[in-house]
Amino acid sequence: MEKKEKKSKYFAKISLGVMGAGFLGTIPFQDSFVGELLQGGFEAGLVGGLADWFAVTALFRHPLGIPIPHTALLPKNRDRMMKAIVSMLENDWLTKESIQGKIQQIKITEKLIKIAEKELDSDTFHKGVGTFLQQAIRHINPENIAPYIEKELKNYLRSLDAAGFLQTMINKALDRNLHDQAFDYILVETQKWMAKEDTKRKIGKMAKQLLDNTEADGFIKMALQSFSNFINEEKLGNILQPFFLKRIILLQDGDNPYRQLILNRIRKELESVQDRENLAAELNEWKDNLVNTWSPADQITNILGQVQNKLLLLTQDEAFIDRYVISFIRDLVDRTKNDPEKIDSIERWLQNQISTLIESNHSKIGNLVKENLDKLDNETLIDMMENNVGKELQWIRVNGAICGFLIGLILTTFKALV
Repeated sequence: MEKKEKKSKYFAKISLGVMGAGFLGTIPFQDSFVGELLQGGFEAGLVGGLADWFAVTALFRHPLGIPIPHTALLPKNRDRMMKAIVSMLENDWLTKESIQGKIQQIKITEKLIKIAEKELDSDTFHKGVGTFLQQAIRHINPENIAPYIEKELKNYLRSLDAAGFLQTMINKALDRNLHDQAFDYILVETQKWMAKEDTKRKIGKMAKQLLDNTEADGFIKMALQSFSNFINEEKLGNILQPFFLKRIILLQDGDNPYRQLILNRIRKELESVQDRENLAAELNEWKDNLVNTWSPADQITNILGQVQNKLLLLTQDEAFIDRYVISFIRDLVDRTKNDPEKIDSIERWLQNQISTLIESNHSKIGNLVKENLDKLDNETLIDMMENNVGKELQWIRVNGAICGFLIGLILTTFKALV
């Protein structure tokens, strides 16, 4: 641009110099018709060239540094010119409607799909995806996320019906006959305890105390006292222990009617847990107290930190990126490409987002132009304008000299003829 400007200025100066030299050179030959004709042409060309030089120069600065009125138009009207440029950009050239219209003509989704298909197999894209994932994972701060997770977890637990949850667990256990297995476990452990020698003594002692403390009248009282005097704790233990052991063994038989009676009673009681209002209220109160005193933020932070480290290691593995991440992106692109409705949906969403962005930021175009222009001083701004339109302005000077020369020839000829 600078070379073109210098070249156009060079031609303008040449044309003005030629006109001036021609005017001076033809003065001695005014007596002849040709000399007078040429002098008239050069004179008019000189006047036209100087007038256009004055006009072009007056746009940007004072000609010859003389503060002639109505010169240096651009520096004097800088603010008005800036406002006109900003207004023209916002209201005429780059209106919201024109920008949105041009954007809507672009099939953004199709272009993105083509770019994705082209870049999916490139090593640069693979490395870029890995780097992006690593940066994204590193920017996650577990300490900032943990309180939010804790809050949501506590809110969920508070909204949970403890009795209903317990009833659900019990129903699942009953469906798997876990109560039957639990009953067998209790019977086996009870049998082991009952078979101990120490248990036999305890049973005998308890039975003897029961006989001694039993209150009765008449014949029954006399019979109990006689029986108590006749038998001791050891004999009672020897009698009761085998009795209980036999009953326990019988209850372990699946066809035993007493076993089925007990299991049915257990099932009935378990199935009605949720209907017991007092129990449900106590369970919910216990649950709420437990949740209120529970502070799992540190544990959640540690878990998130471990997950974060594992994800970082995975994103550094090229095989993982290729097998899972790139495969997922490729599958997503293929499914989107073959689904016109999804393409239209994505396109509408993108267009809406861009339109909203343009709507809310359109005024920033003019502000940005104004800010950049305000950073330039007058000399820099004038140089930029001269570099961009100076070529055409300098050709005005050349054309003015040439047109003046031709008009001078015509006028001189006309004068001679008249």
